Amino acid sequence: MPHPRRTRHPGPAPDRGGDPRHDPLPVKAVERQLPSEEARELLSLTRDLVQRELQPRAAEDEAAGRFPREAFRTLGEAGLLSLPYDEKYGGGEQPYEVYLQVLEELASGWLAVGLGVSVHTLSCHALATFGSEEQREKWLPGMLSGEQLGAYCLSEPQSGSDAAALRTRADLDGEEYVVNGTKAWITHGGQADFYSALVRTGAEGPKGISCLLVPGAQQGLSAAPPEHKMGMRSSPTAQLHFDGARVPRERLIGEEGQGFQIALAALDSGRLGIAACAIGVAQAALDLAVDYARTRRQFGRPIAEFQGLSFMLADMATQIEAGRSLYLAAARLRDAGRPFSKEAAMAKLFCTDAVMRVTTDAVQVLGGYGYTQDFPAERYMREAKVLQIVEGTNQIQRLVIGRHLTKG
Repeated sequence: MPHPRRTRHPGPAPDRGGDPRHDPLPVKAVERQLPSEEARELLSLTRDLVQRELQPRAAEDEAAGRFPREAFRTLGEAGLLSLPYDEKYGGGEQPYEVYLQVLEELASGWLAVGLGVSVHTLSCHALATFGSEEQREKWLPGMLSGEQLGAYCLSEPQSGSDAAALRTRADLDGEEYVVNGTKAWITHGGQADFYSALVRTGAEGPKGISCLLVPGAQQGLSAAPPEHKMGMRSSPTAQLHFDGARVPRERLIGEEGQGFQIALAALDSGRLGIAACAIGVAQAALDLAVDYARTRRQFGRPIAEFQGLSFMLADMATQIEAGRSLYLAAARLRDAGRPFSKEAAMAKLFCTDAVMRVTTDAVQVLGGYGYTQDFPAERYMREAKVLQIVEGTNQIQRLVIGRHLTKG
């Protein structure tokens, strides 16, 4: 796997037993069990794009808060924005087992891009799974073309984990829904070309929720300034305001009242995307820590030779391998058409808790350097935290798992 680049080279450091700011050692690609030669070529292409297009600019764009829209176009041209969807509509028709490993590679180079691809895939799910054939033929090819970028609109200021309490209202007026309300924490908010929006068309509760496919340029739709976040600064997260937006009735996905079912089905798949992104960031942090430990010398030898530190690296690597196995096992259930909701929650929970531990330990391995912006360890640690929150907090994942275990 390509090695994470340093953010900058600050020049000579005081003599501390060898300056660790060196040219990075080559890092081997992750050994993967892939189902086909096509999948192997796809992962090789992804690693090449990560090394050439993402890693060299990630730190600078993160620091500046620049949204890398052209990076998504590059990935779209390579066919990486449509991997799990039917070839009939312009998709890559790849199993989730392959798609998630592509996400992992992307996130290892730049989480904002890896997570952005996951969000785009999530935003296409409603139409691809619940839309009519006429709707799919009309809109899905454009959404999967690589030229468009999507967003998923479920959360609101007062309804995050309690998604069924959403209040954004869509009232039918002739052949149009008039939409009013506010969506919150929207990845790509204000930048997306389309939004899969969950809105209330009926009474309170989950049965009153429906799904609309809203164009990004919809009149009556506006975005607030992006949130100021501790990490993922190049990925815009913003509130969306619907002020009398008139969305044609033909953009209703599924039936009225089916929206909550659509949302839950999408979230099961989306949680696997977050799990894969978490393992990508964790792998990047481990690669950095191993490289540093092999070349940083103290007491006349590389610090990797000290047992206490080598045990730390071993624990980091073990957590990563366990997380990768867990999300792939869930993906294979999905690919086989079997229930995977519990396994998706387990993968999201384990992988995102693991990346928090791994990135924290990576900072510790680098010592004082880990706390500076000379190396990306501190960025990985800041980015890891959000993965324990998005697509359902890890407390919600425990609720989901517990309910599966105890239901009759």
